Amino acid sequence: MLAFLWSLGAFIVALGILVAVHEWGHFYVARKCGVQVERFSIGFGKPIWRKLSKSGTEYVIAMIPLGGYVRMLDGRVDDVPPELADKAFNNKPVLQRMAVIAAGPGVNFIFAFFALWVMYLVGLDTVKPVVKTIEPNSIAAIAGVKPGDEIIKVGDRITPDWEAVNLEIVSNIGAEKASVTVKNSSNVEKELSFTLNAWNFDPDRESPLSSLGLTPYRPDATLTVGFVGEGSAAQQAGLQPGDKLLALNGNKLQSWERLVEEIVESPGEQILLEIERDGQPLTLNATIARRDTPQGQSGYLGVSPTFEPWPEGYVFTHQYGIIEAIGKALDKTWRLMTLSVEMIGKLITGDVSVKNLSGPISIAQGAGTSAGYGLAYFLSFLALISVNLGIINLLPLPMLDGGHLMFFIVEWITGKPVPEAVQEWGYRIGGVLLFMIMGIAIFNDIARIT
Repeated sequence: MLAFLWSLGAFIVALGILVAVHEWGHFYVARKCGVQVERFSIGFGKPIWRKLSKSGTEYVIAMIPLGGYVRMLDGRVDDVPPELADKAFNNKPVLQRMAVIAAGPGVNFIFAFFALWVMYLVGLDTVKPVVKTIEPNSIAAIAGVKPGDEIIKVGDRITPDWEAVNLEIVSNIGAEKASVTVKNSSNVEKELSFTLNAWNFDPDRESPLSSLGLTPYRPDATLTVGFVGEGSAAQQAGLQPGDKLLALNGNKLQSWERLVEEIVESPGEQILLEIERDGQPLTLNATIARRDTPQGQSGYLGVSPTFEPWPEGYVFTHQYGIIEAIGKALDKTWRLMTLSVEMIGKLITGDVSVKNLSGPISIAQGAGTSAGYGLAYFLSFLALISVNLGIINLLPLPMLDGGHLMFFIVEWITGKPVPEAVQEWGYRIGGVLLFMIMGIAIFNDIARIT
């Protein structure tokens, strides 16, 4: 329940920031173009806070935090007094109307850059992309990747950490081959070719890396308890952080992984745990908890281990000065923008499955997770979602900013506005398509958590 509330709170904060940024873009340029803004609303539905400014704009925070809007004076929907005719949106030159509409997505991209710039100033802890194990006969194994190899480039893009590797690997969905450059422990570089014809990536079951047969390096788990869950079977048995696990049901434990296998396969069973606490041996009785999984019931103890220390140089921090961070943020923002466009194109061509679409539940989970890791990770998450919000809003669907821009571009080229009947049908078709996409995304969210 606490995790749900945390994710919900982080989601509301993230969405509130991104909606405010997007709508402020429309608002600011509209005001600069002399358009009368009637209302600036964050959220929909009944207002829970409102304030009327001297300029006549009503600022509102509404109950449903799933979007927002800027309502401008418009002769197509309002009775505009003659003295305010020059302040109506529909009476402005077409290039000004285009600027007002494009400003929302444009500010999303600017905000993403700013968030990443601050992230690089604060510093983001990350890990070198060193491979720990390779699945036999996998795409990575056939390509020639070896345990201990560091992935330094995918294609022409340098990959300093696993996040960069993930982004570049995903960008190759639908490709025949991908060029991957690795460096071994002797600093010898080698360019490998991943054959992707038979690459089947199911985001509900695996990560892009595991689908290629790659397991990132992580220090091995020890048999010393690092965390005990509140109210868990481990806590009820009396386990404490710092306890060293020696044996399970009289059998000496060789590794944490072996303990997990035994626990998972024994839901509801009683076990004897031999431990060492403060140099003294103890024996504890525990009843393994049950939990439902797609494969059936599995056992759960509610305990996690401590880990061996990271080798020197594996963990580093992306942190730069004010000027250098600008270049890094610009490059990352541009890459997120191009990758988002690539993914939309591959979704249309069928190279990317509609199962990859995510809705508000997945976004909320992502917001909660990133917020839990700290400010730098939350800023990175905000930048990613802000870029996606900007790109999606530029799609040529009449319900979105891109649809309005499409009509205005036609008007700019022909010198005549698109007939209202055509616009009306466009809005209906666009609305149906948009709700279909939203429905698929929400269905995918529900499928992932059930």
